[in-house]
Parts: sequence; C-alpha cells; structure tokens
Amino acid sequence: MLVAAEELECLKAIALMGGCKGPVFVSSQLIAETLHTSPQTASRRLKALESQVFITRSISPDGQYITLTQQGEYELRKEYADYCRLFSHNGAHYVLSGTVINGIGEGRYYMSLQPYRKQFLQHLGFEPYAGTLNIKLATPSISIRKKIETVEWIPIHGFVADGRTFGDVRCLPCRIGDIPCGIVVPGRTHYPEDIIEVIAEVGLRESLGLKENDMVNVEVSHD
Repeated sequence: MLVAAEELECLKAIALMGGCKGPVFVSSQLIAETLHTSPQTASRRLKALESQVFITRSISPDGQYITLTQQGEYELRKEYADYCRLFSHNGAHYVLSGTVINGIGEGRYYMSLQPYRKQFLQHLGFEPYAGTLNIKLATPSISIRKKIETVEWIPIHGFVADGRTFGDVRCLPCRIGDIPCGIVVPGRTHYPEDIIEVIAEVGLRESLGLKENDMVNVEVSHD
C-alpha cells in the first residue's frame, strides 16, 4: 500500500507526540498547527490514516486519543530505513525490519558450545548469550536480506566433539538499538529467506522487553 506523503507526515507527527508508546490525546486543531494546515485538512488526514489501519482513534467531545498501530509504526520504520541508506557516510547501511517469533530452541544449545563461543568473541567482541532472537522479516526487508548476501560475512568454523561434527556458521555484525549483535546463518542448511537469527551478549528479549509479534529493526553497516 502506497502512503501519501502528507499522510506519512501526519503519522510522523502523531508518533513524535508519543503515539507509538500508547494513546495520546490530541485535537484536530493541534494536528493542524503541527502540520501548518487547516483543521479540516488535518481531520481528513486522520480519517485516511484510520481507514488504512495505521492508527486507532477513540473520539471524545473535546478531542481524541490516537495510537499508532503496528502497521503504522512499520510505515515509519520503512521511511527511516530509506533515510539511513540515503545519508549513511560509512559504507552501505541496511535496516531489516520484522517481527519477533518463537524458535525451536536449537539456538540455545549451539550458542552454549565453547568452540563457537570463542570464535564469536574473537570476531564480534562478545561471547553470545545462550539463545538467539528469531525474527520473521517483513516483505520489503526480504529483498534487503538478499542484498546483504553480497557483503563479506565472517566464517565461524565447525568442529568435532564427542564423535559429533558441528558445521560451519557465518555471521554478520549488526545492532539492535544500542546493543551490538550478530546475524548468524548455519553453513550447511537451506535457511528460509524471511527468517534471521540474531545473537548478542545479552538476552535480547529480556533486555529490550520484546515479546512475540513485536516489531524490531536490525541495522547492518558495511564499509
């Protein structure tokens, strides 16, 4: 769905008022003053955003409570990703957006194996928390995920322990917010193109207060 520029501007204004965190009380007059337009135009933009399910509204006689929906927040994140690519001065900059999903628990086991942990410490600068954050990419981010296949990933070598062979892995440094992370991909298996696994020194769900279906941005910079 293509969002009109003036509607995106209105969506951003609501987000800056706190609409991503919960309901904010605003009036059409306040929106109009913020956007330098008439109350009638502001009201039309709010109705358009509501019809596209980018916001929810609870209207009262003196104003309205407005909250950005997950889809509305996603539209702003796409805009943010575009600006990051436009104005990054340190090589390529990519932003992968998606929602948190539950994994099957294998990441916890593999991230606890010391030969892997030592290599992650060497290449990423941290020993990973025993577990991965599984993210299902939004459709526009799948093409970005394919683009980062062309950058230089870090090889994490497999090993043999207790008669069992553990395969190669590759990783790519990234960030979620201010937390240094790494995207990890098993070397031997065909991995779904719309799923990524992210490791960090800390448990990302706990540290960021994430739960299933929450949206998250993963930033990858490459010189």
